[in-house]
Amino acid sequence: MTMTQEEIDALISGGGAAEEDAFVEHDEDSDSPSQVDSAKFPDMQIGGQGAYSPLDPKLELLYDLQLPVSIELGRTNMLIRDILRLGRGSVIEFDKLVSEPVDVLINGKKVAEGEVVVIDKHFGIRITTLVDPTDRLRGLRR
Repeated sequence: MTMTQEEIDALISGGGAAEEDAFVEHDEDSDSPSQVDSAKFPDMQIGGQGAYSPLDPKLELLYDLQLPVSIELGRTNMLIRDILRLGRGSVIEFDKLVSEPVDVLINGKKVAEGEVVVIDKHFGIRITTLVDPTDRLRGLRR
C-alpha cells in the first residue's frame, strides 16, 4: 500500500480519525479507494464468562501440574549477627499483626489472603479474599 504525502498529512492532522476511515487502500487499477475492515477479536473477560473456564478442555494438560503453595505469615529483615544468635526459644517479630490475614502464595505469586484455622490438630487456611484476576495477570508479566 502506497500513500501520498497529502494522505499522510491528512491522516496525521485528522488526529485519530474514525477507525473505518483509517484503513483506506487504493487499487492500482482503479482511482476509487477501497474500504478495509478493521480486525475483530472476541471479548476476553477475566474471571467471568469469556476467556477460559476452569473446565475448558484446552486447559486439560495443565490440570495435573503441581505448583508449590505456601503461606506467608509475615516478613522481617535481620542483621547477620542477630541471625547467628538465634537459638531454641528465640522469637522473631514479623511486620504483620496477629489480626491481619496471611498471604497465600502459589508459585511465589500472591493469589489470596486468608486466616489461619486449626482442623484436627492440623493448621489450615480459610480463604477470605482472592486477588483480582487482572492483577494476577499483570504480575505474570514482571
